[in-house]
Amino acid sequence: MRPIQMVDTQTQYHKIKAEINQVVLDVFESSAFINGRPVQEFASNLSSFIGAKHTITCGNGTDALQIAMMALGLQPGDEVITPSFTYIATTEVIALLKLTPVFVEVDPKTFCVDPVAIEKAITPKTKAIVPVHLYGQAAPMEAILEIASKSNIYVIEDNAQAIGCEYYFKNGSKKKTGTIGHIGTTSFYPSKNLGAFGDGGAIFTNDDSLAVKLKMIANHGQSKRYYHDVVGCNSRLDTIQAAILNIKLKYLDEYAAARRKAADFYDKAFANHQKIKTPFRANYSNHVFHQYTLILEGVERNGLNEFLAKRNIPSMIYYPVPGHKQKMFSQFNTSSQVMPVTDWLTDRVISLPIHTELDEEQLNFITSNVLEFVNQ
Repeated sequence: MRPIQMVDTQTQYHKIKAEINQVVLDVFESSAFINGRPVQEFASNLSSFIGAKHTITCGNGTDALQIAMMALGLQPGDEVITPSFTYIATTEVIALLKLTPVFVEVDPKTFCVDPVAIEKAITPKTKAIVPVHLYGQAAPMEAILEIASKSNIYVIEDNAQAIGCEYYFKNGSKKKTGTIGHIGTTSFYPSKNLGAFGDGGAIFTNDDSLAVKLKMIANHGQSKRYYHDVVGCNSRLDTIQAAILNIKLKYLDEYAAARRKAADFYDKAFANHQKIKTPFRANYSNHVFHQYTLILEGVERNGLNEFLAKRNIPSMIYYPVPGHKQKMFSQFNTSSQVMPVTDWLTDRVISLPIHTELDEEQLNFITSNVLEFVNQ
């Protein structure tokens, strides 16, 4: 049996090695390492795939969120609503820009932000909502858009974990996550569903004027070289990463299908087990399984994590400390917030390996070991 990886980027690379190597060599030959032709080609192809009018590439997913908030003109003291149960990058940029993070609860089934909690948290200072499509499943965007529209609030989608996921509206229409709010953001960190061989990110919008602002901010605040109209930053996707991503984009639907196949195997293995709750699949979207996350009841979660490690099976706890309890937000006194759902999940979730290269032998080994520990 091949060694089990949390994400097997190496095996994935070997399957498309010839294509990847060729485009990387092409970049070397052109020597256009910054803003070469593959950057524009990838942005155009990604726009077509995701259904966004504008795609602005940037240095990483965190930059994407920061640039989005800067483009919307958010000012120090403005409140931004976001779930506490997410990766720190989502909320870190809020504090970085001297905005005020307002943490709210998530749905215990989907792990995504709860619209009821959003509505309760809105104040006259609320300027934006950042729903996170966590673990590969869409947040309930239709309800979020209705709330945002009533209060004239911006919606910035954190789509770092769900690129390629489709959202189904009640009227029968559908859109890919990242194209539903005012701005969408994503990351191309190597472990993502569409992963580069280094850092990278992108921003999506269907608004022409916003697209102009986003491009300027990502490029030192300039639309014309050496003429800087706004304060910006230096955040760009390099040509090598764009060339690699352009190849991998062709396989993204295939990759999602492989992840769903592995998730189906897990679902069947753990079906109806009283101590294991498998990931809920909302009927309003198609899960792309960036993570396969279990909720354990009556099981020593950290004990399972250690047991699997001894069997050379990686597992991860996403996330051991929720945002509202992180020390970096102490100035906002968020640790005093009562968030029972978030705390309940933090104590119980564990993520198993899921990626495009898992085979049945590996899946059998993982599930049998999980069940051995849970049933003891």
